[in-house]
Amino acid sequence: MAALTKALLRSVVFTALTLVNTVVVNTSLAESIAATHTLPESHQALPEGELLGDFSSLDPSKSPSENFDLLSWTLSLPTDLNKDLKADIIYEKALSDSFSLKPLFYTAADGGMVFACPNAGAKTSKNTKYARTELREMLRRGNTRLKTKGVTKNNWVFSSAHGSVKRKAGAIEGSLEATLAVNRVSTTGDEKKVGRVIIGQIHATDDEPIRLYYRKLPGNDKGSIYFAHEINDGDDVWVNMVGSRSHTLDNPEDGIALNEKFSYKITVQNDILFVTLLREGKPNLSASLDMSQSGYNKNNQYMYFKAGVYNQNNSGADKDYVQATFYHLENQHQGIESE
Repeated sequence: MAALTKALLRSVVFTALTLVNTVVVNTSLAESIAATHTLPESHQALPEGELLGDFSSLDPSKSPSENFDLLSWTLSLPTDLNKDLKADIIYEKALSDSFSLKPLFYTAADGGMVFACPNAGAKTSKNTKYARTELREMLRRGNTRLKTKGVTKNNWVFSSAHGSVKRKAGAIEGSLEATLAVNRVSTTGDEKKVGRVIIGQIHATDDEPIRLYYRKLPGNDKGSIYFAHEINDGDDVWVNMVGSRSHTLDNPEDGIALNEKFSYKITVQNDILFVTLLREGKPNLSASLDMSQSGYNKNNQYMYFKAGVYNQNNSGADKDYVQATFYHLENQHQGIESE
């Protein structure tokens, strides 16, 4: 019965997936029950063919926290300096106090915020296979009286969550937008893992409503953008935006090169996931996905955004690594409350 329920749930999410503009999904859709999702105003208002953010104020002589508001974030590093068998975490106040650590997290020569992570490194938990140098959203902004985990004022929930859950949460749904360039991907190791890096996420209690990937294969000049939607306690639904996640793909048509700046905006509104990709001088690409049957409105589910580099290759040479530089990063929510 459990297997049947999971299969049915996966089918519902697949068929409710809607794509906008020229995005291609790697599974067939049942047109009779597929939904149509109008982009929210926040995505319709995005500039066409322009990057998000103002980079003019970025100062290469300053630390990341002096160029970016990092009080809403903690930073996970692929190090274990205190030997507790877990990745080190830099909490909000320390992160905002001019923290940097070359070669993992620092300010680039053009003022961008650099994230780098080797293939091998300390993990955040026993269940995690890969290392990361990644920010985790913290709505509490340094108020340590609020618990990090759980349905608290530190995290947000879906609009369809029970009213009592929404009252406990820090916000209801929201958006993450970023402008970045992927500078390097892994080039050694398992061919099914090489070149992969996650550059943005929504993480829930245990699973991920979205993991946004960049992937460039060693023989290609251009990389792909795609994302996974993980059904709560279920399987992944994969959506291609530029190219695909294939490990045998030729140069993807209109792919993104290393060091090429691009922007993304991820939004959850009324249980619908919206993703828009922006590039200079090119049409915006958007995709939407109905998450109302994915199980994230349960009473125990809470959300937070993540951004940085989550290396998806745990094989290959010890010195192999991924790196990305962020030029704009902003988390947006309605109804944030504090205690």
